[in-house]
Amino acid sequence: MNQSAVRRVNTSVILRALAVSAGPTTLTALAEQARLSRRTIELILDSLVEAGWVTELDRVPTSGCAGRPARRYELRAEHALLAAVGITTSDASAVVADVRGRILGRAHRPLRAYQDPQVTLDDAAALVLEALDDAGGSADRLRAGAVAGGGAIDDDGVVRRLVHTTRWEGVNLPEELTQRIRVPWFADNDTNLGALAERWRGVAGDHDNVVWAMLGNRTGLGILIRGVVHRGLDGAAGEIVEAVSMPTGSVEDRPVAWLTSPEPAQRRVALNRFEAARAGDATALAEVDEFVENIASILTTLSWTVAPSLIVLGGGLEDAADVLLPRVRDAMRNARTPAIELRATGLGRDAALIGAVKLALDRMDTELFGPLVPSV
Repeated sequence: MNQSAVRRVNTSVILRALAVSAGPTTLTALAEQARLSRRTIELILDSLVEAGWVTELDRVPTSGCAGRPARRYELRAEHALLAAVGITTSDASAVVADVRGRILGRAHRPLRAYQDPQVTLDDAAALVLEALDDAGGSADRLRAGAVAGGGAIDDDGVVRRLVHTTRWEGVNLPEELTQRIRVPWFADNDTNLGALAERWRGVAGDHDNVVWAMLGNRTGLGILIRGVVHRGLDGAAGEIVEAVSMPTGSVEDRPVAWLTSPEPAQRRVALNRFEAARAGDATALAEVDEFVENIASILTTLSWTVAPSLIVLGGGLEDAADVLLPRVRDAMRNARTPAIELRATGLGRDAALIGAVKLALDRMDTELFGPLVPSV
C-alpha cells in the first residue's frame, strides 16, 4: 500500500472514530483508539479541520490536573448533508439531515398531480430545496438523497408495481431525482425504510429479525432478516396488499382503518373513532374488534412464515397503540402464535424518512468517511 493510500485509510479511521463518539474526543483518546502516533493523528486532524469535517474546541483546564489542557476535537456532522423524500398518493415530505442522522430541516406540501410522476418528482425536488433552506444549509453541502415510495421498488430504484395505478411503473426514481438535484439518489419502499429506521433509531434496536407493519387503509410490510432489509425479487417482499388470499383489503374502508390513510381528514376520523372506543362506545368498540381481528389474522400468518422476533406497528397505527396493542397481543396469544414481541413504532410518521436518511448514509459510507478497512 502506497503512502497516499495509507493516509486515506488512517484518515478514515480518525473520521469514523469521531463520528461514533458521543461528544468531544481528546487527541490522547484518539491515539489509543486508532493505535497511531500522536504526530500522525495531529496531521490528520489538521487536514480534517481545514476540510471542514472537524472542529478543534477551546481547551478547558481539568480541575486538579497539572499541565496544559487536553486538545479536544469534534466532528462537524453538518459538514455533509443528506436528503430524504417521502411520497404518498396525496402529499410529499422532505427532510435534510446531517451525517449522524439529526434532522436539520423539513418541508411538506400536498401533491399537485400524483398520477403524473414527472410533476410529482418536480414537487419532491422543490421540497428538498425548501428543507435545505430550512436547515440553513447550502446546496454544495448536500451529498446524497433517498426516496421512500409505495409499491415494489427494485434494487435499482425502479418502481415495478403499484397496486392502485400503473402510471408509476418503470419510473427510475434515483435517475429522475438526480436529473433535478445533482447528487446521488437511492430509493426503496416506505415500509422497508420504516423497518430500517426502527432498528437504527427506534424500538427495534435490540432485534435482528423484524417486521414493520402498516395495516388498514394502506398496507405493507418491511422485513429485516439478520438486520438487513429483505427485498425479494424486484422489491416485491412485503407487498401483501397484492396477495389476494390475505384479508388486507377487507377493512381498508372502515373508519378505524383510516389511521394509515395519507389523507389527514380520514386520519382525524379514525382518531375520533378510537376516542369513542376508549369512552366505551359499543359501535366503535365493535369496529375496533373487527380491525383487531384483521390485523391479528395477517400477523398470525407472518408469525409462522417470516417468524420475526419483533413486529412493529407503524404508519399511523401507533396513534392508537394503547387500544390496539393489548387486543392484538391477546388475539395472537389465543391463536397460539410463536411468542413474538409486539411494539408500536417510536418514530411516528417520520419512520420512512429516517430510514431514507439511513439508506443514503449506508450507500455513501465510503464516499463520506473513506475506506472501511483496518488502520495500518
